[in-house]
Amino acid sequence: MTVKLLQALLICLLSLPLWAKDQNSTQKVAAERNATHLPVPVNDAAKPNLSIEEAKARIRHNREIQEQIEAIDDQLKTNLLYAKYNNHQVYLDLQNQLKKIQEKLEKKHYKTDSAEYTKLKTEEAALENQIDLLKDFKHPPFEELTKPKDIAKAPEIKTPFDILNGFRYLKLLKTEREGFNRKLEGLYTLIELLREKQRLLKKDKEIARELDEILPAYNLAKNTYALYAKKVEDSKLKVTADIKVQMQRLFNILITVGVIILFSFIFKYLAKKTISDNQRYYMANKIINFSNFFLIMLVLLFSFLENVTYFVTVLGFASAGIAIAMKDLFMSALGWMVIVFGGSFHVGDRVKVFKGKFEYVGDIIDISFLRMTILEDITLTTYTHNRRAGRIIFIPNNYIFTELLANYTHGKIKTVWDGVDVMITFDSNYKKAQHLVREIVKKYSKGYTEISRKQLNLLRSQYSLKNINVEPRVYTFMEEYGVKISCWYMTNSYATLTLRSNIYSNILDALMAEEDIKIAYPTQIVNVKKDHLLPPKDPGEQSIS
Repeated sequence: MTVKLLQALLICLLSLPLWAKDQNSTQKVAAERNATHLPVPVNDAAKPNLSIEEAKARIRHNREIQEQIEAIDDQLKTNLLYAKYNNHQVYLDLQNQLKKIQEKLEKKHYKTDSAEYTKLKTEEAALENQIDLLKDFKHPPFEELTKPKDIAKAPEIKTPFDILNGFRYLKLLKTEREGFNRKLEGLYTLIELLREKQRLLKKDKEIARELDEILPAYNLAKNTYALYAKKVEDSKLKVTADIKVQMQRLFNILITVGVIILFSFIFKYLAKKTISDNQRYYMANKIINFSNFFLIMLVLLFSFLENVTYFVTVLGFASAGIAIAMKDLFMSALGWMVIVFGGSFHVGDRVKVFKGKFEYVGDIIDISFLRMTILEDITLTTYTHNRRAGRIIFIPNNYIFTELLANYTHGKIKTVWDGVDVMITFDSNYKKAQHLVREIVKKYSKGYTEISRKQLNLLRSQYSLKNINVEPRVYTFMEEYGVKISCWYMTNSYATLTLRSNIYSNILDALMAEEDIKIAYPTQIVNVKKDHLLPPKDPGEQSIS
C-alpha cells in the first residue's frame, strides 16, 4: 500500500512541469524571452509501473538537465551578441504593435474626445518613445558581419621614411582581422549554446526559430570573412614586399654612410701622422669633417627624396629669392670656402680686424662655416685704442669681401716690423743718440732678424719679393719740439709689446746717462724784459713782454 502511494506521488510531481508549461505558453511577452524552459518529461515517467529507483533516477536526470539549462541561460545573459539580438527582436515587436495601433486608428474613425481614441494615442506615444530608445538596435547585430568589409587603403612605401607607416598599416590589418574573427567566434559560440539548449529542451520551437535566423547569418559571415581575409593577405603581401625593398635600400644607405665615416677616420689618422703643424692639422680636420657631413647629406638627400629632379627644379626657382633673403649667410659660406681653400687665414694666425672706427687684434681660435672666432690679446691696439683685452670676437666670414683684415702671421712669417720713437732736443748730440738707439735695437732684435730672413726666403717661391732686408733701420726727423729718432726692427708677431717695452727701458737708461743728450718734450721759451720792448720782426707781430 505504501509503495503504490509513493508511486502515485512521483507521477504527480513529474506531471507538474508539463502542466505548468502548457499554462504559461500563451502568456509569453517580449521581456520574458529568456525565461528558463523546464524539461519535458518523457512518457515513460508517467507510466504507473515505474519503480521507485527508476523514478529517483529520472528525477536526478531532470535536475541535471535543469542545472545545465540554467548554466546555459547564465552564459546567454552575459553574451553581448545575444543581448543585442533580443533587443532587436523587441524593437521589431514594438514596431509591429505600433503598426497595428496605427492601422486600427486609420480603419476606425474614433472621436477625438472618446476614451478608446485617447487610449490608443497614449499607447502609440508610448510605443514611439520605446522605439526611439531602441533605435540603435534597428538593424540585426549580425548585419555588419555579413557585409563585405572594406580594408584600409595601403600606404605608398617609396622611401625608407615610409617603413614605419608600413609597419603601422600591418598592425592595423592584424587588429581588424582579429576583431572580425572574435565577432565570428562569438556568433559561433552563441549558436552552440542555443543548439545545446534546444537539445536539452527537446527541440524547443522558440529556440528553433532563433537558430533559423542566426544560422544563415553565420554562414554568410563565414563567407564574408573568407573574402575579407583574402583581401587582407593580398594587401599584407604587397606592403610586406614594399617594406623589404625599402629595408634593403635603408641597409645600403647605412653601409654607404658607414663607409664615408670610415674613410673620414682614415683621413684623420693620416693627417695626424703626416701633418706636424697644429694649425694645419686643425684646418685639415675641419675640412674632413665638413666633407664628411656634406657627403652624408648628399647620400640622404638622393636616397630619401622621392623625386630629386622635382626638388632641384623647385630649388632652382626659389634660389633667387633665397639668395636675396639669405645673402649674408651665402656670402659667409662663400667666404668660408675662400678662407679654407685660399689659405689666407688659418687657426692660430694673429689678425687685425677693422670695422668702422673699431680695431681688434687677436688670435684666430676657430674657423666655422659661418664665422671666425678671435681671442683678443694685449697689444699696442688695446693699449692705445680699446683699453680692453681678452674678449671673444666673432667675425662673419663675409667680412673678407667687405672689410679689411690684416694677417700678422701669414704663411711662414711669424714676425712683423715694429718701431720706437725717441725725441731729443735740438741742442743734443743727435748722432750719438742715433748710434745708441741703433745698437740697443740690434741687440734685442737680433734673434728675430735672423728668423725673418729665413722666413722671407721661403716665401720667394710663392710671392715676388724684391727687398728682403730685415736689418734694423734708423731714421732721423726734425719735428716741432726737437729731433725724432725713429728706429724699426723685426719682432715676434705675438709679443710686440713686450719687446717694445724692453727696448724703451734700455734706451731711456742709455740716453739719461749721457750729458750731451736730453730727451725733448713740448716746451716754450718766453723772454721777459721790464724796461725794454723787443721790436717786432714783422709788422703783424706784437712784442712779448
